[in-house]
Amino acid sequence: MEQVEKMRHTLSHVLAAAVQELYPTTTFGVGPAIEDGFYYDIDFGDTKVSDADLKKIEKKMRGIVARKCEMAKREVAREEALEWAKQNGQKYKVELIEELPEEETITFYDLKDPRSGEVLFADLCKGPHVKDLGEVKAFQLMRTSGAYWRGDEKREMLTRIYGVAFETEEELEAYLARQEEAKKRDHRKLGKELDLFCFSELVGAGLPLFTPRGTILREEMSELSLGLRGKAGFKKVWTPHITKVDLYKKSGHYSKFGEELFMVHSQVNGEEFAMKPMNCPHHAQIFASKPRTYREMPVRYMEATTDYRDEKTGELGGLSRVRSLTQDDSHVFCRKEQIKDEIRQLVEIVRKLYSTVGMDKLRARLSYRDDSDKYLGDPELWRMAQEQIKQAAMDNGLDYFEQEGEAAFYGPKIDFMAEDALGREHQVATVQIDFVQPERFGLEFVNEKGEKERPVMIHHATLGSIERFLSVFIEHTGGWFPLWCAPEMVRVLTVNDKTEEYVGEVEEVLRGVVLNEPVQGNELRYEIDRSDDSLGKKIKRATEMKIPVVLIIGEKDAAERVVSVRTREGEEKVKLDELRGWLERKD
Repeated sequence: MEQVEKMRHTLSHVLAAAVQELYPTTTFGVGPAIEDGFYYDIDFGDTKVSDADLKKIEKKMRGIVARKCEMAKREVAREEALEWAKQNGQKYKVELIEELPEEETITFYDLKDPRSGEVLFADLCKGPHVKDLGEVKAFQLMRTSGAYWRGDEKREMLTRIYGVAFETEEELEAYLARQEEAKKRDHRKLGKELDLFCFSELVGAGLPLFTPRGTILREEMSELSLGLRGKAGFKKVWTPHITKVDLYKKSGHYSKFGEELFMVHSQVNGEEFAMKPMNCPHHAQIFASKPRTYREMPVRYMEATTDYRDEKTGELGGLSRVRSLTQDDSHVFCRKEQIKDEIRQLVEIVRKLYSTVGMDKLRARLSYRDDSDKYLGDPELWRMAQEQIKQAAMDNGLDYFEQEGEAAFYGPKIDFMAEDALGREHQVATVQIDFVQPERFGLEFVNEKGEKERPVMIHHATLGSIERFLSVFIEHTGGWFPLWCAPEMVRVLTVNDKTEEYVGEVEEVLRGVVLNEPVQGNELRYEIDRSDDSLGKKIKRATEMKIPVVLIIGEKDAAERVVSVRTREGEEKVKLDELRGWLERKD
């Protein structure tokens, strides 16, 4: 483990020691190191601890660090560890210890003052840690949140305290600056300010409602994805939102994701249905609906459709994780020898889309199976599929890394990771090879020899969940969307009503503007602010709504037959007879 990770892990113990001193009756869950920092899940009983208490806790932590306490490792038998946990009233530690094998030796780390020998905090832990707190550098407590014990909504709600830690103060300051910028760009904040989406308690948690402006944004993204795939030979299909549970039992999804299904019962005959959580079994049924021959292969389907998953309430967050998610889903049914070309084409689509939205710095995670029993299918087919995934990554010049345990249950995949404007990485598009579902559904086609042959199924999503993609895209742009997808592309501001005739001429030009890239036939979306407010107020409103192009029309503009154009890049005068061309070139 790198030194910075050891420091972060150690600081979770320091946090617990500080809390124990300030709140002696607390009980402790787990406290790992995480990316950029650490956290500890703590049960404060009837005491309410919030962000307002963090300064007090952090001050106590700094006092402990200043003593340069040691992290002393010791090993004890399971029974001794269990007795310690019970005597100290640490019920969560009791639970963890009881799950360990009886013969297992358990390690503890004692946070010990080197001068007095006093143990400030002892914790069940495998380590590793820094040798002493003299190695701890820059850190800060950030926030509190609720966290169910072991992620189970039926268990106790603990208080999770988050902190960050870095090797230098400069790194910490840079991180805090990024966090401040991230707050400004939070898609939940911007979604409300820009009137893009909302939630309603009467509708339910995790079920977003998109306003007219937000609907334009999501449909522009969907059309971009559909257009790119349409040019690559994908045909639109449509599938219903509910299905018999038998479909998912046959595909294997029910045994793996049965708890995520929203169930629907027929009041007529008692039949059991499920709201569809994914679309691949449906597309497989379309393929299987008639005889196929090698001359048809590959068969490519695409669909932008809403799926439903019963996510835990505590894990929902804005558009990042929802219960109704719209996928730009695609499935290719092809021969084994066609896999290489199909993946190449899908990679090109991904590159084109993310270049268009300004997120062209992509890495690829090659997600493989591990040795667990959560995967279906012949291990030999898995080996072959994983080799093909890796070869495809190399053939297409992808910047890739490999990770076991991240595969879908039916096959390995290429998960594309896009970097946003703040340097954060997000999983976006995916390409997955599947030998399992064609086998389970008995899919087949007739080859050149008149023999039946099993197709390979390739799953692909370019945006993935449109809702989740929008959460990333809104924060990436900070709400300043490119002209082609902005809900309101242009706003015209009048100075007074003496220019009304000229405003009509400007509007006539705007009506004729069509942006054909990157979405074909995209008519200009504009509004005219004719209110009696001052020009300053009108400009302020347009800026707050992050309108890409603002046209100002005053009496002098009308006399000179120009418009004053304001964009984020600056201001300029554009002749009326050149305005259409200027706008069509703008994006």
